[in-house]
Amino acid sequence: MTPVRVLIVDDDALVRAGLSMILKGADDVHVVGEASDGSEVPAAVAEHRPDVVLMDIRMPGVDGLAATETLRNRPGAPEVLVLTTFDADEFVLRALRAGAGGFLLKDTPPGQIRDAVLRVARGEATLSPSVTRQLITHVTTASPRDRRAAGRRLDQLSTRELDVALAVAQGKSNAEISADLFMSVATVKAHVSRLLTKLDLNNRVQIALLVHDAGLA
Repeated sequence: MTPVRVLIVDDDALVRAGLSMILKGADDVHVVGEASDGSEVPAAVAEHRPDVVLMDIRMPGVDGLAATETLRNRPGAPEVLVLTTFDADEFVLRALRAGAGGFLLKDTPPGQIRDAVLRVARGEATLSPSVTRQLITHVTTASPRDRRAAGRRLDQLSTRELDVALAVAQGKSNAEISADLFMSVATVKAHVSRLLTKLDLNNRVQIALLVHDAGLA
């Protein structure tokens, strides 16, 4: 299997070194480059062609939020996995809405960092049942108007598609959804693809956010 190519973006050299050391120990992940500010991301992505960008939020120049928005608006953009601490809650939510595939706390155990990178690279960026869902529940305060708008978007889904969307919002993987809803993993993937097309979204995290906004999670 071809290793997942990773670009690390963080203004702290020690954090970059630590992440690089962690990921370089995995055969299925290859660190192809580093950047110290969001302003360096476009050039670094063009040079190194990563599959996943590990993106810090708080940087002194161009922050990770702006860099994520710029990057994810480009065709063929790599996935973005946000690095953060709990005191950056609101920024994380905005990054997820901008198209980031998920986020990691900086004290995440090494094995979980690798696993998260691999999931994002496979397009299976999921909301962590124990951490991310708690964060989204805490910071998502959709107005009644936004809640109704989100509900109208979900109304276009079939019953089965809605079942899958709800499962995605619960942070479940394709395999878990397959077991819970008694369908094959291939069928789950097909449903997720249709959800992205119908709802005009670019990853499953955004599906989960829409379900939360509608008050259905």
